[in-house]
Amino acid sequence: MGTPYTWGGGTATGPSRGIGRGAIRVGFDCSGLTLAAWAKAGVRLGHYTGTQISQGRRIPLSDLKPGDLMFFGGAWHHPSHVGIYAGHGMMIHAPHTGDVVRKIPVLTSAHYMRIYRGAIRPA
Repeated sequence: MGTPYTWGGGTATGPSRGIGRGAIRVGFDCSGLTLAAWAKAGVRLGHYTGTQISQGRRIPLSDLKPGDLMFFGGAWHHPSHVGIYAGHGMMIHAPHTGDVVRKIPVLTSAHYMRIYRGAIRPA
Protein backbone atom coordinates (compact mmCIF):
# COMPACT_ATOMS: atom_id res chain seq x y z
CA MET A 1 0.00 0.00 0.00
CA GLY A 2 1.26 3.45 -0.85
CA THR A 3 3.71 2.29 -3.54
CA PRO A 4 3.63 4.67 -6.53
CA TYR A 5 1.92 3.72 -9.77
CA THR A 6 4.55 3.27 -12.46
CA TRP A 7 3.58 2.26 -15.99
CA GLY A 8 5.26 -1.09 -16.72
CA GLY A 9 6.44 -1.43 -13.11
CA GLY A 10 6.44 -4.59 -11.03
CA THR A 11 8.08 -8.01 -11.19
CA ALA A 12 7.63 -11.29 -9.35
CA THR A 13 9.92 -9.95 -6.63
CA GLY A 14 8.15 -6.60 -6.10
CA PRO A 15 8.16 -3.03 -7.38
CA SER A 16 10.53 -2.09 -10.20
CA ARG A 17 11.34 0.74 -12.57
CA GLY A 18 8.68 1.07 -15.19
CA ILE A 19 9.06 1.48 -18.92
CA GLY A 20 8.68 4.53 -21.14
CA ARG A 21 7.32 7.37 -19.01
CA GLY A 22 7.41 5.02 -16.01
CA ALA A 23 11.19 4.49 -16.18
CA ILE A 24 11.87 7.36 -13.78
CA ARG A 25 10.02 5.80 -10.85
CA VAL A 26 10.02 2.48 -8.97
CA GLY A 27 6.54 1.11 -8.41
CA PHE A 28 3.76 -1.03 -9.83
CA ASP A 29 1.28 -0.79 -12.64
CA CYS A 30 -1.97 -2.70 -12.19
CA SER A 31 -0.83 -5.99 -13.74
CA GLY A 32 2.62 -5.73 -12.15
CA LEU A 33 0.97 -5.52 -8.73
CA THR A 34 -1.17 -8.59 -9.35
CA LEU A 35 1.72 -10.64 -10.76
CA ALA A 36 3.88 -9.76 -7.71
CA ALA A 37 1.11 -10.70 -5.27
CA TRP A 38 0.40 -14.05 -6.92
CA ALA A 39 4.14 -14.81 -7.32
CA LYS A 40 4.34 -14.87 -3.51
CA ALA A 41 1.81 -17.73 -3.65
CA GLY A 42 3.90 -19.55 -6.28
CA VAL A 43 1.66 -18.69 -9.25
CA ARG A 44 3.22 -17.11 -12.35
CA LEU A 45 1.16 -14.52 -14.20
CA GLY A 46 1.98 -12.52 -17.30
CA HIS A 47 2.65 -8.79 -17.00
CA TYR A 48 -0.31 -7.76 -19.14
CA THR A 49 -3.94 -7.47 -18.07
CA GLY A 50 -5.11 -9.09 -21.31
CA THR A 51 -2.96 -12.16 -20.57
CA GLN A 52 -3.86 -12.42 -16.89
CA ILE A 53 -7.58 -12.66 -17.62
CA SER A 54 -7.01 -16.08 -19.21
CA GLN A 55 -4.72 -17.41 -16.48
CA GLY A 56 -7.35 -18.82 -14.16
CA ARG A 57 -10.91 -19.99 -13.73
CA ARG A 58 -13.67 -17.44 -14.31
CA ILE A 59 -15.50 -16.59 -11.06
CA PRO A 60 -18.99 -15.08 -10.70
CA LEU A 61 -19.13 -11.80 -8.78
CA SER A 62 -21.16 -13.56 -6.07
CA ASP A 63 -18.30 -16.07 -5.47
CA LEU A 64 -15.40 -13.63 -5.10
CA LYS A 65 -12.79 -14.59 -2.51
CA PRO A 66 -9.76 -12.62 -1.34
CA GLY A 67 -7.00 -12.91 -3.94
CA ASP A 68 -9.30 -13.22 -6.95
CA LEU A 69 -8.46 -10.87 -9.80
CA MET A 70 -11.11 -8.38 -10.94
CA PHE A 71 -10.98 -6.91 -14.45
CA PHE A 72 -12.35 -3.61 -15.73
CA GLY A 73 -12.71 -1.54 -18.90
CA GLY A 74 -12.21 -2.60 -22.49
CA ALA A 75 -13.75 -5.94 -23.44
CA TRP A 76 -13.68 -9.31 -21.65
CA HIS A 77 -10.60 -10.51 -23.56
CA HIS A 78 -8.91 -7.10 -23.57
CA PRO A 79 -9.61 -5.37 -20.24
CA SER A 80 -7.72 -2.21 -19.38
CA HIS A 81 -7.40 -2.60 -15.59
CA VAL A 82 -7.00 -5.33 -12.97
CA GLY A 83 -7.13 -5.36 -9.18
CA ILE A 84 -7.02 -7.89 -6.35
CA TYR A 85 -10.22 -8.59 -4.44
CA ALA A 86 -9.45 -8.13 -0.72
CA GLY A 87 -12.74 -9.33 0.77
CA HIS A 88 -15.58 -7.37 2.36
CA GLY A 89 -16.26 -5.52 -0.91
CA MET A 90 -12.75 -4.08 -1.11
CA MET A 91 -10.11 -4.19 -3.86
CA ILE A 92 -6.38 -3.42 -3.81
CA HIS A 93 -5.08 -1.90 -7.03
CA ALA A 94 -2.54 0.40 -8.67
CA PRO A 95 -4.95 2.95 -10.20
CA HIS A 96 -3.05 5.24 -12.58
CA THR A 97 -0.09 7.59 -13.03
CA GLY A 98 0.09 10.08 -10.18
CA ASP A 99 -1.60 7.73 -7.70
CA VAL A 100 -0.42 4.96 -5.36
CA VAL A 101 -1.39 1.36 -4.61
CA ARG A 102 -4.46 1.56 -2.40
CA LYS A 103 -7.58 -0.23 -1.20
CA ILE A 104 -11.00 0.94 -2.36
CA PRO A 105 -14.63 -0.15 -1.82
CA VAL A 106 -15.11 -1.72 -5.26
CA LEU A 107 -18.48 -3.45 -4.98
CA THR A 108 -20.24 -0.21 -4.04
CA SER A 109 -18.40 1.91 -6.62
CA ALA A 110 -20.76 2.96 -9.43
CA HIS A 111 -17.72 3.65 -11.62
CA TYR A 112 -16.03 0.28 -11.18
CA MET A 113 -19.24 -1.74 -11.33
CA ARG A 114 -20.20 0.01 -14.59
CA ILE A 115 -16.92 -1.04 -16.25
CA TYR A 116 -16.56 -4.45 -14.51
CA ARG A 117 -15.70 -7.20 -17.01
CA GLY A 118 -15.31 -10.25 -14.78
CA ALA A 119 -13.05 -12.06 -12.33
CA ILE A 120 -10.75 -15.06 -12.25
CA ARG A 121 -9.13 -17.22 -9.61
CA PRO A 122 -5.54 -17.72 -10.83
CA ALA A 123 -4.23 -21.26 -11.06
